[in-house]
Amino acid sequence: MREYLVTLLLAATLCYVVTPLVRTWALKVGAVAQIRTRDIHTTPTPRWGGLAMWIAVALTFLMVNHLSLVGKSFGRDSLGIFLAATLLVAIGLLDDRFELDALTKLAGQALAAGILLLFGIQVLWLPINGVITLPPSIGQLITVLIVVVTINAVNFIDGLDGLAAGIVAISGAAFFAFAYLLAVIYGFSRAGAPSLITAVIIGVCIGFLPHNVHPARIFMGDSGSMFLGLLLAASAITLTGQIDPNAIAAENLGPTLLPLMLPFAVLAIPLIDLSSAIIRRIRAGQSPFTSDKEHLHHRIMRAGNSHLRTTLILYLWTATIAFPVVVSAFAPLWVAAIVAGVALFGTLSFSKSNKQRSATHRSHR
Repeated sequence: MREYLVTLLLAATLCYVVTPLVRTWALKVGAVAQIRTRDIHTTPTPRWGGLAMWIAVALTFLMVNHLSLVGKSFGRDSLGIFLAATLLVAIGLLDDRFELDALTKLAGQALAAGILLLFGIQVLWLPINGVITLPPSIGQLITVLIVVVTINAVNFIDGLDGLAAGIVAISGAAFFAFAYLLAVIYGFSRAGAPSLITAVIIGVCIGFLPHNVHPARIFMGDSGSMFLGLLLAASAITLTGQIDPNAIAAENLGPTLLPLMLPFAVLAIPLIDLSSAIIRRIRAGQSPFTSDKEHLHHRIMRAGNSHLRTTLILYLWTATIAFPVVVSAFAPLWVAAIVAGVALFGTLSFSKSNKQRSATHRSHR
């Protein structure tokens, strides 16, 4: 645990230090987000935060690969993940500067998933009626779908200062907690790509947030959202490869189910937002890629919440879903239900408190 904490803090520090340098470079080359009708920011803001994250991850890997425990995490999986992520950062940098079309970015995401497959990173089995070993072609298809959906879910929530980085940090923390508890309880190796990747995910998000909270001085851009989405998806997929399903009792399938469920659990809110937006636009006779100001964060802000408060509400909802799911894999369902209930009560109380204050303010006017 101590070595992974060092890795996390190192990634955070490097990202915090590198980000202002990347911001200056982005301004010089014109990688700047102009004001669009759907945007909430009011001044042109440099992008390329993903480049700062990539540099921080690369330097962190170089510095920690000789540690006794973390060093064992470096292998074929970690190399494949880093190469796939590097490809997406390159595509994202071009998009942040030149506005690539959606199909080009989708092709790049599929190609990145293909790199993972070349390095043997794919879903091998599913816990259905016990354990079903998947034919290679089906496992590869599921892997590509998980990668593409996760990348676009992260990209979709990057519409508010600090929102995507905070939600991905919470997601990474949930993944790391699961991987660590799995190792402790079932005696699996504590070293591996999932632990390493989730540690650096949390680190770079923490290091980037001070520059990205409202009012943001730099955006992560597509280079950052695709980078983080790929790392998150790869963490989930490599976790399934780290688990021997035969070593876990059939009556306790939580640890086998969770690596595939957790990405959708922690990204439930952006996935719901994504689905509703697609349905809303198609019903209106518009392209699914058409922009609008009807996303969840737009609606929460229109309810009278500040930029920061809206971000915190969505953080809380993410944690409310993610951590009870992790608890449910290792504890009785009643324990997970209590955790979920307490988290839900706190989140609802915080979400409604502003409405009460607004109503009180209006009554005194």
